Amino acid sequence: MIDASIKIHRELGSGLLESVYEAVLARDLSRRGFSVERQKTVAFDYDGMHFEEGLRKDLLVNGSCVVLDLKSVEKLSPVYSNQLLTYLRLMKLPVGLLINFEASTLKEGLQRVVNNLYPLRAFAVNPFVSVAPSTTWRR
Repeated sequence: MIDASIKIHRELGSGLLESVYEAVLARDLSRRGFSVERQKTVAFDYDGMHFEEGLRKDLLVNGSCVVLDLKSVEKLSPVYSNQLLTYLRLMKLPVGLLINFEASTLKEGLQRVVNNLYPLRAFAVNPFVSVAPSTTWRR
């Protein structure tokens, strides 16, 4: 996944819309044998409320094993990695990659986010948060 991202960044450069990088990366990963889902919606429940399209992830790779969150911004803000970590926790997934194609080198724009699968204290004592099973999302 990282190799494909570096290749795309070298060939296309920066300055394009996130949707362009998403489409090209999804196709490249598919050609490499990965299963890729674009703009995947994930339902979840909180405190008796159901959110059918509560989350939408750019790319889910290999049956939702890895979440790729793509950006095309001047500088990655800490809020992006915090948001990705929240998604990983709600989806009970171990790892995600935050990829900023606007960085001068992809090494500068790449951030691995790991969910240690230990819930936050708020979630540990809060019985109101759960991810709803959905026919559009499989683990």
